[in-house]
Amino acid sequence: MTVDALTDVSGLRVGHATRTGDGWLTGTTVVLAPEGGAVAAVDVRGGGPGTKETDALDPRNVVRKVEAVVLTGGSAYGLDAASGVMAWLEERGRGIRVGADPAHVVPVVPAACVFDLGRGGDFRARPDAATGRAAVEAAAASELGAQVPQGCVGAGTGAVTGVVKGGVGSASTVLGSGITVAALVVANAAGATVDPETGVLYGELFQGRVEYPGAEIHAAAQRRLAETAARSTPPPLNTTLAVVATDADLSKAQAQKLAGTAHDGIARAVRPVHLLNDGDTVFALATGDRALDATDPLALNEILAAGADMVTRAIVRAVRAAEPVDGPGGAWPSYGELYGEL
Repeated sequence: MTVDALTDVSGLRVGHATRTGDGWLTGTTVVLAPEGGAVAAVDVRGGGPGTKETDALDPRNVVRKVEAVVLTGGSAYGLDAASGVMAWLEERGRGIRVGADPAHVVPVVPAACVFDLGRGGDFRARPDAATGRAAVEAAAASELGAQVPQGCVGAGTGAVTGVVKGGVGSASTVLGSGITVAALVVANAAGATVDPETGVLYGELFQGRVEYPGAEIHAAAQRRLAETAARSTPPPLNTTLAVVATDADLSKAQAQKLAGTAHDGIARAVRPVHLLNDGDTVFALATGDRALDATDPLALNEILAAGADMVTRAIVRAVRAAEPVDGPGGAWPSYGELYGEL
């Protein structure tokens, strides 16, 4: 049975650490690979990225597999969350062996951050190593194949898309070959996810027929958004992050291609995208449980196309699952609040 989320890729677990109240509106999300790691790659498109260990994922470099990926709030400060994940992995002997002693390992933990500083009211309230440890412990404690909590959790706690609340979303699909492709996204874009002309989520325009909101509902929503934008002047610093995963046996170069084409999924759901104030980053993980059919020239293409589709669906889910925020750091209505259950 599948749960239509990243955890449908066998062996992957997801954990969130969420901090709200008393000036906090942020958190960290960890994707934990099966022991022994997963082939990993990355593609960074935004003009203002905040990342850690992404150079290690270049196919030309020595690191082939990683044990975990960290997505975090707190801008560059929040990258400290990866230290807590590294410590947890080291305690379990998980990482790259660098000596004869099995305990001598160096866990390579790629990480990327979103900008959410001050959105809870306190600029200094941001994830740290303890937050990262809490998130990886939550991932490790979860059952294989468990549903992934979505909306304002983990790294999506303080996420905003345009002036509409963002968050975490996830989606998956099983191809005709039996290969699973899935995505988890932190939707926190400087661009908009809602079409101002119709009120439809951009990402849903690529999913077949959509139901358009009535003229009165849309007009009221647009007035609300205009009022929100007028009284809120947050810095245009955001970032959409994603992890795209598959159980296919991919090389690092193939995984990097998957990470690159997955950015198309962001471009369908967010407009404009990949701006100088975004740090849009996509990681790709391949667990290698299923062989790629070397006789089928389209086998990899199907995975690449599905990766982009899952990112689009995950962004839609993130925005639909998000809850409104009205606090000392700002006020952001949710899509559901504006347009109901449409």
